[in-house]
Amino acid sequence: MTLRHEAFLDHVKERGEYGTTEEAERAARVVLALLGAHLVGEVRAQLAARLPEGFALILLNPLQSAEPLPPERFLRATAAWIEGATEQTAAWDVSAVLSTVADAVGDDLLGRILLQLPAGYDLLFGRPQPT
Repeated sequence: MTLRHEAFLDHVKERGEYGTTEEAERAARVVLALLGAHLVGEVRAQLAARLPEGFALILLNPLQSAEPLPPERFLRATAAWIEGATEQTAAWDVSAVLSTVADAVGDDLLGRILLQLPAGYDLLFGRPQPT
């Protein structure tokens, strides 16, 4: 089921404790653009189908990444794309967005997403996997 744009942003705003919807939207746009660079094929398409249209388009037209970034570099990249962000605030942004994504996609698709990502992303999605 696809979340409405407002509902998706409301979840991100609440989880990120943002003061405005614009802050939540900025975080969502950056995180989803970076995430889209790491996913391919049907998994990316299925994730996009579960996101509001505007965010789906961002995911499907990602920022370029020469290689899959480990989680710590993903956080640094997020910080670099959000004006005034630090690695600590970027971790907050990533967590707010990706935990909302995890809720929207369900366990099966999330498992397939995690298979395409370097180890450690399960924590960024707020869904630690057994080791």
